[in-house]
Amino acid sequence: MPAQVSTPTPREVFTTLIGLISDGKWADVSALYAEDAVAELPFALPAPDRIEGRAELHRRFMSLPDDAGLTMRAENVRVHETADPEVIVAEFDYRGRGGAAGRPFHVANIQLLRVRDGLIVATRDFHDHAALAVATGSVPGLDEALGGLGLDRAAAARGATPSA
Repeated sequence: MPAQVSTPTPREVFTTLIGLISDGKWADVSALYAEDAVAELPFALPAPDRIEGRAELHRRFMSLPDDAGLTMRAENVRVHETADPEVIVAEFDYRGRGGAAGRPFHVANIQLLRVRDGLIVATRDFHDHAALAVATGSVPGLDEALGGLGLDRAAAARGATPSA
């Protein structure tokens, strides 16, 4: 009898996802998504965004390190399982550097993932897009418009003294 292969759980898929992102393995990230996956970014700047399909997700992931000089590592990860076995809610921080100047940031995130047959079929990503846009320079003039946004926002949200 052949060995049975187990399908990764939503928690395992998320752990792999943030591991690949933290290791800068952008080329491998899109393989975690279903062919027809949908990623919703309701707080993206300059406007909410919806990314449809693995191919478009791959294109976007591949542009991150080149266009923005983006590096980041997930920390303070908490995963919450839901009554729906396909859905998890993950809370975590990204600490990293973005943009040509490598501006440091520390931001909080919440991500809802629906995983089916070991692949991400849908996400709603609630990242701190304002801080990420300032760190990467992807929305010109945003930092000035926001009055010099502090980019250690995860610590500030917890009432901690921001670190350098």
